[in-house]
Amino acid sequence: MNNKELQGKVAIVTGASRGIGRAIALAMAEAGAAVAVVARTVSENGPLRGTITKTTEQIQARGGKALPIQANVAEETEVANMVQTVLRELGHIDILVNNAGTNIPRCFNDSKLKHWDTILRTTLRSVIVCSKEVLPQMIKQMHGSIINISSIAAIVVSKPLTGLAYDVCKAGINRFTLGLAEELKGHHIAVNALMPGNTNTEGWAMLNPDVDKSEWQMPELWGKIANFVATRDPATFTGKILTADDIKKEMAAAGWDL
Repeated sequence: MNNKELQGKVAIVTGASRGIGRAIALAMAEAGAAVAVVARTVSENGPLRGTITKTTEQIQARGGKALPIQANVAEETEVANMVQTVLRELGHIDILVNNAGTNIPRCFNDSKLKHWDTILRTTLRSVIVCSKEVLPQMIKQMHGSIINISSIAAIVVSKPLTGLAYDVCKAGINRFTLGLAEELKGHHIAVNALMPGNTNTEGWAMLNPDVDKSEWQMPELWGKIANFVATRDPATFTGKILTADDIKKEMAAAGWDL
């Protein structure tokens, strides 16, 4: 591994105003990529800190290149405009990190259909819309890496409660990853998913203020992991759904430190 393993690459990171998305955006910029910092948040009007402007400023303060783009990544028109902006300003797209998501943790009997609709649109539909929009460019250039942020909640009943709507979305992301990876094998485009456990992000911490977080993962861990996955050869590293323990083994075998 060198310090600029993503030099010359262009990455789109959704949900990059805070949490895992921000950590991945910062890590990829540190590794030399120009990063499109994509999210809806441009001002701190709510309880959660972080905006696309702040993430961009953090990247630039470290000497990196970033392009802030406000977009609702569940909306086709906004995603199409986002992709065209990236192509116009940064020239190409090598990496897409589908990180945007939201959650309203409820037991099924206490949840409303409007909660399901909100979570499905932001957490699952956005992955489909963004992948659909970047693929023509990646296919044209015959290379690319799509990294979907799933969750361990896709395969286990996790605590604290994440809620079935969120869990179903993450399970859907895993299946989408497997299917799309298979379809794109002939185009030298990798599609992989990362499955964080409880991670000390602004949103999850706010939803669980009284929970012991001493053993939670940190967002920066997933920044390092995303960099590693983005550098792998799509011919051999695709269709993988990886926990932190899985990726530690992969990284150690490749001589990377986590």
